Amino acid sequence: MPAAVLVVASFFTSALTAAFGVGGGVAMLALMGLFIPVAALIPVHGAVQLGSNTGRAWHQRANVRLGIAIPFVIGSIVGAVGGAFFVVQLPDALLKLGLGLFVIAVTWTKIPGADRLGAAGLTLGSAVLAFVTMFVGATGPLLSAFFAQLFPDDRRALVATHAAGMTVQHALKIVVFGLAGFAFWQWLPLIVLMIGSGYLGTVYGTRLLERLPEQSFRRWFRIGITLLALDMIRRGLMALI
Repeated sequence: MPAAVLVVASFFTSALTAAFGVGGGVAMLALMGLFIPVAALIPVHGAVQLGSNTGRAWHQRANVRLGIAIPFVIGSIVGAVGGAFFVVQLPDALLKLGLGLFVIAVTWTKIPGADRLGAAGLTLGSAVLAFVTMFVGATGPLLSAFFAQLFPDDRRALVATHAAGMTVQHALKIVVFGLAGFAFWQWLPLIVLMIGSGYLGTVYGTRLLERLPEQSFRRWFRIGITLLALDMIRRGLMALI
């Protein structure tokens, strides 16, 4: 029964992200936390999200901006490698507070020149994001806010290129967990079923994205990002208290 619930939920969370560009990964993580042991939660969620984002990037591949995706991939690899060797333990609560406030600020304001960043600027920004996400599980909202600045008037490019970027982020996580010895094969049937239902959700969500007016998409996108950022701030404050 828990497996059936997760497979069905994968359809709806993937549809949510395909349509609005945000929210599905966080919702799935919360739901999986009810059924999957803590030790397996992050790697299994990462594997499912890798498949989900790969499927979304493929299905929406016509809207992926390679001029942004390729520098992002290079920067992400550099940032992830740098984060893996960073030995100082950063305070998680303060990071959540700072990142939550940063995401809200970036979501509701316009960074001058963000949509005109060159390859070098994109690579550097992606490296910083990947480095930070090695310490905080805020990958989705942080990347969504970043890509929203790059695509102020093209919701299709935002969602598709974000999917390509998230594919890279989750692939790096899977490599790390695999090298650490996590037994993905034990969870493979569930992962495969969730990825399959998630792809069907992506197909449905993409149709909804095509019908959404740009203004409506932006409004709901900002609301979703803000709610996720506020929850990040709440968790940071609770940790401090």
